[in-house]
Amino acid sequence: MPGGLSIGTLAVVIVVAIFLLNWVKILNEYERGVVFRLGNLIPRPKGPGLVLVFAPIDRLVKVSLRLVALDVPPQDIITKDNVSVKVNAVVFFRVVDPIKAIVEVENFLYATSQLAQTTLRSILGQAELDDLLAERDQLNMRLQDILDKHTDPWGIKVTSVEVKHVDLPSEMQRAIAKQAEAEREKRAKVIHAEGEFLAAENLSKAAEIVGRHPLGMQLRYLQTLTEVASEKNSTIIFPLPIELFEPLLDKFKEWRDKKAKD
Repeated sequence: MPGGLSIGTLAVVIVVAIFLLNWVKILNEYERGVVFRLGNLIPRPKGPGLVLVFAPIDRLVKVSLRLVALDVPPQDIITKDNVSVKVNAVVFFRVVDPIKAIVEVENFLYATSQLAQTTLRSILGQAELDDLLAERDQLNMRLQDILDKHTDPWGIKVTSVEVKHVDLPSEMQRAIAKQAEAEREKRAKVIHAEGEFLAAENLSKAAEIVGRHPLGMQLRYLQTLTEVASEKNSTIIFPLPIELFEPLLDKFKEWRDKKAKD
């Protein structure tokens, strides 16, 4: 090509440009790059930002450091008290060592999923149904500890495990509903009995106090008479105790004795 580049030179420039563009990689803030040079691991991961990878000598494997929510599919579990249930869960984890996550395990996401499923069946199978329903927080912590211990050599940190749903057989649901209803009836009877006991105790104390003060008995009768009179009844038959007339009788006896002396 007169006055310009030859075809061969242009081809070389294009090939060099393609290689240069292929060497340039950009990693996000949450990504790290594990680089293998001629099959050998470079000790320190690359990134974030602009990274040069000299292909085909180097091979870059991207690893995300973000938190991963791994859904564990429903597992058939037989509890310690021989109840068959289906349980699913979710595992939250993140990669803390990109090199271990690539070198120590072939596919860390698949391996973590399989480990979570087997651990879920093993740990929940050792618990009784009542513990599975009521002590879920403790079981979650135990699952988290075991998974974190087993995934630590892979450079993975399991932050939490949550059992999402426990699917019970229909006959077991009916049995639990009956048990809950019986428990509520028992509590209601206990509360009613405690109320009756307190009422009887207070009435006994009130009767003892009124018995020590006869005037109190008279005031109580008068108060009851006022309450009955407020009702729209045509006739009221109200028994009066003899104690109500004792003050009048005493006054009458004093007046009679005084008159007799005069």
